[in-house]
Amino acid sequence: MIGLGLGGMLFATTSQAEQIGEVSTVFKLLGANDKIVVEAFDDPDIANVTCYLSRAKRGGIKGSLGLAEDTSDASIACRQVGPVIVPPAIKSGKNDGEQVFKKRTSVLFKTMQVVRFYDPKRHVVIYLTYSDKIIEGSPKNSISAVPILPWPTSTPTE
Repeated sequence: MIGLGLGGMLFATTSQAEQIGEVSTVFKLLGANDKIVVEAFDDPDIANVTCYLSRAKRGGIKGSLGLAEDTSDASIACRQVGPVIVPPAIKSGKNDGEQVFKKRTSVLFKTMQVVRFYDPKRHVVIYLTYSDKIIEGSPKNSISAVPILPWPTSTPTE
């Protein structure tokens, strides 16, 4: 039990994500199956923008113990879910990509991240997900753009 508790602490995320669901992709005789996990997180700085991540999660004995390294396969879709106001600090800040989500995908050296960019010309917020390692990252990535649109203040009546 102590080993499982320690493994859980090693995999704590820096941002909170809510697991929406999962599907098994590979049956494992021992330990959990390999899976695709779907999670949601809200942008910590822009209210009413929610991102949905799908990512591969290894199973087996190592995966069940938190010792397996997940692959770099991930996809992202972000949506405006209510009225959005982009804070002035984001509008006027450098566009180097600000980290809004980070999750460990191995015991020590690999993480999956989401960074945010703002495109003032098109009034769009862009989210990029990718994996990196201390020594070598992966070119696999996924991107989602959220146009900041006026939000209806009332619903039409029939």
